[in-house]
Amino acid sequence: MNEIMAENATDPDEATEMNAPALWRGHWPVLTADTHKHQRGRLVVFTGPPNATGAARLAARAGLRIGAGLVTLASPPASLMVNSAASTSVMVKRWPGADQARAVLADLRATASVIGPALGVGDEARKAVIDASHHNAPLVLDADALTSFEDDPQALFDVLRMCDVLTPHAGEFERLFPGLLEESESKITAVKEAARRSGCVVLLKGAETVIASPEGRVVVNDHASPYLATAGAGDVLAGMIGGLLAQGMASFEATCAAVWLHGDAGLELGMGLIADDLIDALPGVMKRVFIA
Repeated sequence: MNEIMAENATDPDEATEMNAPALWRGHWPVLTADTHKHQRGRLVVFTGPPNATGAARLAARAGLRIGAGLVTLASPPASLMVNSAASTSVMVKRWPGADQARAVLADLRATASVIGPALGVGDEARKAVIDASHHNAPLVLDADALTSFEDDPQALFDVLRMCDVLTPHAGEFERLFPGLLEESESKITAVKEAARRSGCVVLLKGAETVIASPEGRVVVNDHASPYLATAGAGDVLAGMIGGLLAQGMASFEATCAAVWLHGDAGLELGMGLIADDLIDALPGVMKRVFIA
């Protein structure tokens, strides 16, 4: 079923698409026999302090697993040793400070980046996001990158592009769009308005995840497991989106694809899953979609 009537939508005749592979399979990056890693995109994931690097590493591994050719952790000097010791296929690059985010992306020739997982909340995170926005690579903003703009969401919206993606849960959504969920006739209309205000793709995570584009397209995803309510699952999702963006997939379709595959991995794993398991389940999930 490609469309449903949007429950509690502003217009009772408004049709909202349900997320399914048919929506995004045709946009998936295509490989040929002579494709090499540099053609599969370069994802950069920014990490936080030494005691909080795991979230970014989850995002980086997820981006690599979903197909990005090269993935690098941009690491503060104090975190270099822990990130280097804990990483194998993911590379590590020194990130001197917030005002050097754009320089790091340029040096690594990044084609997408993820900023926010366990980055730390505050002025430095805001500076990093704004600086990174001056590089042409699309941004996936999650967690601390969103909360850091709670006092001035417009400062974030002013630098966002249509290619960027915000991935809030309900609490983070409220910080960026205060009162919007409560005032709107439905979650669907709230996320649609959030995408219009921010000028980029907005993904509101939840039991029924809603994805909206700034042009007004809306997709609802109910293909997921309640066992995804575990620490790190959102970081994995952010990395998956970043990995698809790095390969050149359009932002809206990349977000829809990552959400569905993330949900499918959760359904396959079920009880007892942890975030690391989702990454390892991705090859089987993708094979079922593209080979079965």
